[in-house]
Amino acid sequence: QVQLVESGGGLVQAGGSLRLSCAATGIAFSSVGMGWYRQAPGKQRELVARITSGFSTNYADSVKGRFTISRDNAKNTVSLQMNSLKPEDTAVYYCRAGWFTTEYWGQGTQVTVSS
Repeated sequence: QVQLVESGGGLVQAGGSLRLSCAATGIAFSSVGMGWYRQAPGKQRELVARITSGFSTNYADSVKGRFTISRDNAKNTVSLQMNSLKPEDTAVYYCRAGWFTTEYWGQGTQVTVSS
């Protein structure tokens, strides 16, 4: 059974930092691409950052230079370090695992940035 469990969300003031983690079970973690997405109220879910099995990364323009995605294949985890947070970063953040036409999602973790 595939499970993606996010942690690390919370409330932070603008300019602060948070680190999200996603623990994966039931998949060949080192072989799949992982990503972080977010969905703000009334908006569509959007890509924040992703990392391939080969450790290539890409980021949404809105978070470049502030967020860093990383993966630890020994621990089957993917993390998102978020610095210089802004109120517009407020959203539910979701972890995603995907390969070919298969994808799995975590349950999401709330990030709220106060001004």
